[in-house]
Amino acid sequence: MLSATEIEAILPHRYPFLLVDRIQELQPHQRATGLKNVTINEPFFPGHFPSNPVMPGVLIVEALAQTAGVLAFKSGVEGTGVYFMSIERAKFRRPVVPGDQLRLEVQVLQRRGGVWRFKGVAMVQDKVVAEAEFTAMVSTKELGK
Repeated sequence: MLSATEIEAILPHRYPFLLVDRIQELQPHQRATGLKNVTINEPFFPGHFPSNPVMPGVLIVEALAQTAGVLAFKSGVEGTGVYFMSIERAKFRRPVVPGDQLRLEVQVLQRRGGVWRFKGVAMVQDKVVAEAEFTAMVSTKELGK
């Protein structure tokens, strides 16, 4: 549904921190599904870990949040960015390694003004690798300004 170029037009993230390659499904105000192709060329693998490359869990949660950010902006929200407020119930079930394709499923749990609460589940080959609930704020101004 949305290519990497279209995602870049929505999110402020860029390589190496843009962690969503495609949005496959999107229902405004409800849910979205993104994809991340994990390759051996990811910049974090040389240090995490040199002889056993594993995608850091915090980056899996960030990929879920970026998918949620696209969902928020495609739901008609206007702002300059989406920022974490809280991450809860994060669980990491299986390692994500080079060659995996992450399926990033997010759904809206609640929305009040510019504050959104989401549930996210990351899967590889229909097996849950990580999940979390998180709250994010859509800002109408750049942080630090």
